[in-house]
Amino acid sequence: MKKAVVLYSGGLDSTTCMAIARDQGFAPYALSFAYGQRHLVELQKARDYAPLMGAVEHLVVDFDLRKMGGSALTSELDVPKDGADKADVPMTYVPARNTIFLSFALGWAEVLGAQDIFIGVNAVDYSGYPDCRPEFIAAFQQMAALATRAGVEGAPYQIHAPLIHLSKAEIIRRGLQLGVDYRLTHSCYDPAADGRSCGHCDSCLLRLKGFAAVGCVDPIDYR
Repeated sequence: MKKAVVLYSGGLDSTTCMAIARDQGFAPYALSFAYGQRHLVELQKARDYAPLMGAVEHLVVDFDLRKMGGSALTSELDVPKDGADKADVPMTYVPARNTIFLSFALGWAEVLGAQDIFIGVNAVDYSGYPDCRPEFIAAFQQMAALATRAGVEGAPYQIHAPLIHLSKAEIIRRGLQLGVDYRLTHSCYDPAADGRSCGHCDSCLLRLKGFAAVGCVDPIDYR
């Protein structure tokens, strides 16, 4: 099996992305980040679930974006609820997050000798983050070809974003077809101390909308 680095948060999208990578015949190397996010429960889900998803190895990189702030996920700003944030780019956007994550993935791929990187970004049912768009993925792939030894030696990297044009319902339906157990995923930006999801942040609302469209009950607990 060919090696692939899979960006893996423990959330619904990244877990489905991992299942797709496996289904396509890749041996997944899961990469997660403890970056100072307020919803650290997602990281515990990632640690618990990565082996069950068939990850050959699970690497957790630790750095602190709270030192810069600028996002409701990495500061004391309140997470907007029930669609209150009407900005084109909402307060839950973490500046340059996917650029940073993909840069780490690219470095690990070079070390592993992997030519493929999977990321579960989505540009249909999403919060409007600029680093979830197809243009961003294409630009990063071009940069990777210019900035790596493999790229300049004629073995460029492929950035896979298999969910990018899917609705949340289509993502869930695909994951269910691949046997994903969504009880072990986490999406909430502002969970309770016991880890239960709030049900009102943008990520929860998109998740609940997706399960409703599929005709299934979301199996996780909400407070």
